[in-house]
Amino acid sequence: MSRAAPRVRTVFACAECGQQSPKWLGQCPACKQWNTLQEEIAAPEPKVGAAPRGWGTHAAAKPLPLREVEAREEQRQRTGIGELDRVLGGGVVPGALVLLGGDPGIGKSTLVLAALDRVARANPDRPVLYVSGEESARQVKLRADRLGVAARNLQVLAETDALKVLQAAEALAPAAVAVDSIQTQYLPELQSAPGTVTQIREVTARLMALAKTTETPIFLIGHVTKDGSIAGPRVLEHMVDTVLYFEGGGAHPYRVLRAHKNRFGSASEIGVFEMKAGGLAEVANPSALFLAERPEDAPGSAVTAVLNGTRTVLVEVQALVAPTGYGTPRRTALGVDGNRVALLAAVLEKKVGLEILPCDLFVNVAGGLSVDDPAADLAVVAALASSFRERALPARTLVLGEVGLAGEVRAVSQPGIRLAEAARLGFQRAIVPAASLRHADAPDGIELVGVTTVADALDRLA
Repeated sequence: MSRAAPRVRTVFACAECGQQSPKWLGQCPACKQWNTLQEEIAAPEPKVGAAPRGWGTHAAAKPLPLREVEAREEQRQRTGIGELDRVLGGGVVPGALVLLGGDPGIGKSTLVLAALDRVARANPDRPVLYVSGEESARQVKLRADRLGVAARNLQVLAETDALKVLQAAEALAPAAVAVDSIQTQYLPELQSAPGTVTQIREVTARLMALAKTTETPIFLIGHVTKDGSIAGPRVLEHMVDTVLYFEGGGAHPYRVLRAHKNRFGSASEIGVFEMKAGGLAEVANPSALFLAERPEDAPGSAVTAVLNGTRTVLVEVQALVAPTGYGTPRRTALGVDGNRVALLAAVLEKKVGLEILPCDLFVNVAGGLSVDDPAADLAVVAALASSFRERALPARTLVLGEVGLAGEVRAVSQPGIRLAEAARLGFQRAIVPAASLRHADAPDGIELVGVTTVADALDRLA
């Protein structure tokens, strides 16, 4: 009599947080997201006394007294791309696991391949490994030729079996590794399909162990969902050391690389690139780029200085106030928080007397940059008032300040470096909070005007 095949046990795992359930549920009980539970084959229970999956041959670490631990600044590896090094905090740390996400076609693979080429040129005696799970080696070669990537020690591996990738990495002992993309990799011992919660979590754990034990920096490229977040369980972002997002695309040729998490540097840094026929080109002066096409004497345009980590960027805030053709006025904001725009419009009506709330309000940050610095509040207010009054703001004037609900203009952080950037680009006048004048000296060639209220600021701009 033939023995019956063992029954395969399945579970339902949440694609957002990894929570498992024995049956399908419309809403995940852990993260409260809808329609995220996916059926997977459950991993077999380990035998009693068996070593955990992924148990390596490395010697077990021993606890040490904290005072005996050697504390030293990590020697960072420069990628050769200044904007990428800036976002990483000065270069990639040995053993770091970096996750890069972004929309399809935005330039993730282009950036990583160019970075590996420069790392390979800087380390001619060590190989560098690029793992492609979505393209063949021939397709990678075509892109490399277009980008001018030709380092002799840059190795390409077209493979989706994570075990073979790990074996190749251990055999090569590379200076850096890139996996494009993490959703295509799978472990044969797990019966789940590639891209599922279990596969992504386990493959990332193996790659993290490789990075930490060999001090090899590893770049992971991740897919994104429709709402712009990196696909896979949220635990993926917790496991890695650095999470970078590529923003932009569409009609804009500019790309913004933003750090959302960085254990070895600032999590608010940005890098700016321009997509050209030969690949991504660094933009060393983003302020001049974002202000290059600013119209002269146009109502509804104001310039402010925002901070992104250690970088100061001058951006143009545009506003359009128009009579509404609907029962409910429209509020559209691109690059700024829409709720913040509604709040500032209410301050304009209540504290200044502009009847702006019955109108349609459109606010945009030129160039496609997203701004979350509260120092841009006064520029939004000035742009809205300028469009409503059909009166252009004075040229070469910077507007800076946070706006409160009482109509007051509050101080901003680091006013000195903001004003220095404005003076470098030829601005001659700056409307700043009066409280900030105590912490900043006027750079050569720029006049500082301190204000305490929104009404006072608009009077000075008239």
